[in-house]
Amino acid sequence: MTVQLPAPAPATTAPVTPPPARRRRFGPAAGDQRKAGWLTYVLLAVAAFVSLFPLYWNVVAASHDATRVQQAPAPLLPGPHLMDNLSTAWNQVHMGVALINTTVVASVISISTVLFATLAGFAFAKLQFKGRNVLLALVVATMTVPPQLTVIPLYQIITDLKWTDTLQAVIMPSLVAAFGVFFMRQFLVEALPVELVEAARVDGANSLRIIWHVVFPVARPAMAVLGMLTFVQAWNDFFWPFIVLTDTGTPTLQVSLAGLGAGNHTVDTAVVLTGALISTVPLLAVFALLGKHIVGGITAGAVKN
Repeated sequence: MTVQLPAPAPATTAPVTPPPARRRRFGPAAGDQRKAGWLTYVLLAVAAFVSLFPLYWNVVAASHDATRVQQAPAPLLPGPHLMDNLSTAWNQVHMGVALINTTVVASVISISTVLFATLAGFAFAKLQFKGRNVLLALVVATMTVPPQLTVIPLYQIITDLKWTDTLQAVIMPSLVAAFGVFFMRQFLVEALPVELVEAARVDGANSLRIIWHVVFPVARPAMAVLGMLTFVQAWNDFFWPFIVLTDTGTPTLQVSLAGLGAGNHTVDTAVVLTGALISTVPLLAVFALLGKHIVGGITAGAVKN
């Protein structure tokens, strides 16, 4: 005779209550979004004012005569002499010719630097060849050499080529920069997957097609940033153009500005500031055209896939 024991009752487990969420003391958690408060807008307004005030005062100073600009307190409202100062600055040093020369020089240097730096950066980032690290170290090491040390041999070369007072004397030494090569290499190391390059090779693409259809589209934000930085640097370059160019031959804008406003033992400050205003307008136009790509290039490395 077998005795059947009753089945044990299922054990009941008390519901586990999660511990109360700890209140963060130093801001929202990762991924949380919060609306900007009044303090954010105040700080942004102050930053915008500090950034734009020098440009505004440049416009104000260009609209007054030299006597009023040098008086204290300085003027804060526009005056009636803007058109007169613009005419004087434009005609005194042939500002139109200098503006065209500077545009040509800065544009050629920017395009050349972006092209060669992207090609070299791609080679250092994704191609395997002997001596790659040594060559990259040599390229970076050239950034530590002051440009003043290369002036004498470079000027001797320009003189032997009979390029003095010509635009190629300014363009040729700046066709590529070590900073651009290093900048593009660092960008392509993270932004360009090596699997994408290998897939293109498997599909039968040669090196030129890979560069045109794979490398350039990926590197476009960084190319825009590098182009803008190079354009601004070439536009504002004064040291080397002042050595090889003259203000009566083929001057750039900065060489022309060096002799602007000169008179009989005096300098017309208002005319000088007017010339500086003229030289600033093209840079603002370049930033307006490339601003979207510049911001995208700066933030591209901040997000991981």
